[in-house]
Amino acid sequence: MNDFSRSFSDEQLMDLALRLGRRGAGATAENPAVGCVIARNNAGRMEIVGRGWTQQGGRPHAERVALAEAGTRAREATAYVTLEPCSHTGQSGPCADALVEAGITRVVCAHPDPDPRVAGRGFEKLRNAGVSVDVGLMGKRAHRELAGFLSRTVRKRPWLQVKMAFSSDGMIGLEGVGNYPVTGALAKSRTYALRLQADAILVGCDTVLIDDPALTLRLPGLERCSPIRVVLDSKGRIPVASNLVQTARDIPVWIVTSEQMPADKALKLQEYGCTLLCLNATASGHIDLKAALEALAERGINTVFAECGAKLGSALLQSGLIDAFFLYQGVSKIGAKGLLALGGQPEAALEAGGFILEENCKMGTDRLKRFVRPESLEALYGD
Repeated sequence: MNDFSRSFSDEQLMDLALRLGRRGAGATAENPAVGCVIARNNAGRMEIVGRGWTQQGGRPHAERVALAEAGTRAREATAYVTLEPCSHTGQSGPCADALVEAGITRVVCAHPDPDPRVAGRGFEKLRNAGVSVDVGLMGKRAHRELAGFLSRTVRKRPWLQVKMAFSSDGMIGLEGVGNYPVTGALAKSRTYALRLQADAILVGCDTVLIDDPALTLRLPGLERCSPIRVVLDSKGRIPVASNLVQTARDIPVWIVTSEQMPADKALKLQEYGCTLLCLNATASGHIDLKAALEALAERGINTVFAECGAKLGSALLQSGLIDAFFLYQGVSKIGAKGLLALGGQPEAALEAGGFILEENCKMGTDRLKRFVRPESLEALYGD
């Protein structure tokens, strides 16, 4: 390992831990994407001796990765970790115990863990063992970084991000034309990056019927890292010949459906490797959106990235379930034969829904505006 020795501050070391934690986003299954840095005083200067983040599938945890890199240099060192170290035994022992056994004398933690199996017990274990514990450094930033895990733990549903692309005249496509390009290559690359950080991509069945998407990553070297692909399909309209069904054994496809799906269609989809999540249909024959998200949370999904058509985008916005919204705006106009969404005034619709603008940047000739609902972030603190 390379030695990193300089006068690092607590803030700089926690910043590194948070950036490391992001490396696991979308790949840690039901576990949070945590980062950890271990540093020790070396002749008056802080030396980084261990770095780690939660690994693929959720294990090993960030603390154990960093401790393994630090080895004996962890003794009398400080651990900077983005979420409270776990205190319960799962597939491995508690990380709080591992920190104590390694000789860590101080733990600086950004955010407490609301999981009932932890919820302060990690800090208690450390303090009872004589470890100094500081909590809250860069807590607001950690709250954002861990939004998916916190949402599933506190609200029992995933953190929901929605992406929609509009032409300059408020259209999302051209009537009768599937997968009509509204934005350019840079916007697509950003979308792939957002997919990478999510546990699941969500679309409605209409999108499958019109566009026949693959919903995979097109980033070099990351093609096999595509998230679970989820389709809302109450009646079983998804074609067996669609890209999603045909590739379900390579990259998971979950179909959220209802008793309205014909039994023979359900069997056929399962034969191709699709997983069916059957819920009760609403009075109007559709999938209950809140129940669908809760079903995904029960299966360990922390963050959902929805790529919406007009119907699903409007339904999700009206339901109040969206937490963050990525609005792409192209420069071209589509005109009278365009497909209108959100009344052709997406920003006004988002403002009416309680969203605030947090990012506004150029993506080539296009523009990306990222909106967040503050109420969603507040809800993640729980009672």
